[in-house]
Parts: sequence; structure tokens; C-alpha cells
Amino acid sequence: MKIPRPDASTQQLRVGRLVKAHGLKGALKLELYTDDPDRRFTPGAVFTLQVPTSSPWHGSTLTLAELRWYNGQPVGFFEGVADRSAAESLVKAILWIDQDAEEEPEEDAWYDFQLVGLRAQRDGEEVGRVVRVEHFPAQDLLVIDTGEREVLVPFVSAIVPAVDIAAGVVTITPPPGLLEELPEEKTAEGEAPAEPEPESEPESETASEPEEREL
Repeated sequence: MKIPRPDASTQQLRVGRLVKAHGLKGALKLELYTDDPDRRFTPGAVFTLQVPTSSPWHGSTLTLAELRWYNGQPVGFFEGVADRSAAESLVKAILWIDQDAEEEPEEDAWYDFQLVGLRAQRDGEEVGRVVRVEHFPAQDLLVIDTGEREVLVPFVSAIVPAVDIAAGVVTITPPPGLLEELPEEKTAEGEAPAEPEPESEPESETASEPEEREL
């Protein structure tokens, strides 16, 4: 599942992440978040960077010079990134690109504003509402308010199999323990098992010697 950048007015898509410096000339290995890299990663493509505010690249854009493939791994060369030190300063940056207003949206792609407010249902019953979306390098997370607490739900098809914007519903199939705390293990009598008592120190196997007395 794909989530465009939170600001709907810019209509940007998250298309990749810079994962590791490659070689000495500023190249970076890429993790792709798009099904169409030939369209997104063309020479001259300009990416908005998602980096911490402390990064020297915060607020900057990055222009692709060339995309190459090494052993099936995409590697990008970018303008202004001339050496390994510069490349290492970009590791973990997430790449966003402007989406053409006339192009068809990618399959299973939603904007944050479309997801926030959706009713989260499990087995047909409402369990909470989506209050925001968190973007992390590994995956996106839906933050669902259950009324008692906020739960982070990985936005992957195995756990979020359906999103119905028109109906205002997102269907989730969370693993046990994600939405509620699992009960403690019970014994046959319905009581929690008692904690094992500490073992007593074993008695010495050596008999004590009788005290010597003067006659």
C-alpha cells in the first residue's frame, strides 16, 4: 500500500528511500516504493527530501542525474552529490516526487487526508478511528484511537486488507494483542499459575566431624 505525502495540495508520492552509500563518487543504493521506477526515476527528476530538521539537507530537493542497476539493486546518482561523504549524509532520506494532476493514480494509493477520520472495523465491528498517519522508512502506520489508547497499525495489505473511502471505512485484521492486552495464562481452575517457589539450598552431603575433647 502506498501513501502520498500528507499535504494534499502538493500531490506528491513517496517513491523511494536512500539506504546506503555506493562507491566513492556519491552514488546511493535505493529502496523503491513505486511499481513504476522507469517513470519516477528519470534523469532530471526532482525529489523532495523527508529528513530530520537537523539534517543539512532539510528543506532541500535532490535532482536525479542517472539511475543504474547493479546485481538487481537500483543505484542513484544525484546532482550535487559528488563523493561518498555527501552520499552518507543522505542515508535514510525518503524521496517524494510531484504527481502529474492528469496521470492515473497508482493502485492502492491514498492521501493522508483521505485516511484520517475513517472508521476502523474488525470483523464488521467498529474498533476505533484513524486519527493520523505516521511515515517511517520501513513502512507507514495508521494511528487508530480505540477510545482507550492509540494503536499503531502497520499499513500493509496483510493487516489492512481493504480501504473504502466512499463508505468511510478501513478494514483491519490485527494480530492478537495489537488492539487489546492479552489475558494472563490461566490454570484449569481458572486462576493464574502461582510463581514457582525458590529452591531451598541443598543440605551438605558431608557429615560433620565430632568435636575433639581433652581427656
